[in-house]
Amino acid sequence: MSNLELKKLPYKLTVCKVKNVSDIDMQSEFFFIGKTDEEISLVCKTEDTPQETIERDDGWKGFRISGVLDFSLIGILSKLSGILAEHKIGIFAVSTYNTDYILVKEENFEKALNVLAEEGYTIV
Repeated sequence: MSNLELKKLPYKLTVCKVKNVSDIDMQSEFFFIGKTDEEISLVCKTEDTPQETIERDDGWKGFRISGVLDFSLIGILSKLSGILAEHKIGIFAVSTYNTDYILVKEENFEKALNVLAEEGYTIV
């Protein structure tokens, strides 16, 4: 599994909670929305964070697993998060239909990439 390619995202990210989906700029280039019966969570480029948020946490950077992951693949996110956990690096993970994204705090980003490269992952 460690022959996977990880692609760095070129922007700073914010994780926040918003009151309404209408607060989100749906024309933004990059964002994730999670809506449940308890909250509306948003991950977006920091510069695109809505002005009105319930809570927000800035200072995230991220990478994605390159390519489209088949649903039959097992343990990819678990392996990556396990390696990072061993090095005391917390993550915020988001999955899409195609792949997984892993966010880490900015101050841990280079360390995370170095640790994963040492484990055989290709960083682009």
